[in-house]
Amino acid sequence: MRLLLVEDDPMIGESIRTGLRNDGFTVDWAREARQAEAVLGSEPYALLLLDLGLPDKSGLDLLRDLRRRVDPLPVLIMTARDAVSDRVNGLDMGADDYLVKPFDLDELAARIRALLRRHAGRAEPLLVHGALVVNPATREVLHQGRSVSLSAREFAVLRVLMERPGAILSRAQIEEQIYGWHEEVDSNVLEVHIHHLRRKLGASAILNVRGLGYLMGEP
Repeated sequence: MRLLLVEDDPMIGESIRTGLRNDGFTVDWAREARQAEAVLGSEPYALLLLDLGLPDKSGLDLLRDLRRRVDPLPVLIMTARDAVSDRVNGLDMGADDYLVKPFDLDELAARIRALLRRHAGRAEPLLVHGALVVNPATREVLHQGRSVSLSAREFAVLRVLMERPGAILSRAQIEEQIYGWHEEVDSNVLEVHIHHLRRKLGASAILNVRGLGYLMGEP
């Protein structure tokens, strides 16, 4: 799941990016509002993590512009501004959640998962497809009741497909969600991950629609 972090403080930004990567998220990090605006217009993200005190433009202004374009991207504000009026203002501007610094990285990850579920119209924290159960919080995978060990990248591919089990996702759509900035992608690496997933979950777990992409098999 690919997120955009907009934070100008290098220590805070690096801590958040590292923590969320350890939780299985792909995180791109913009230090300024202008950089964030440029990539938001061209890159697909599942959620925006937004600091308010940016050096070139207020985070609230960036949020206002985003909502004026009727962009439904979920936004979680992270800021040291803890006054009730600041929280009310941020939420009324269109933020989906508001977290005051300093905060625990586990809480941040939990709030992100909750926002992603809400945005997808899911209340259930587990992803279930027939006999296959995926827990995004713990990264546990159960197939026919038995635990399946997956690499971090295999889990990321499976999660992207499980989020939209009836949809055919192209190679580009999958790679956009599991690789961040400056990550080199070998030409056949996705096929390798799919091969490993089929070996662990069954040959029909993930189907290949020739010329179009991949989707989850019949549950």
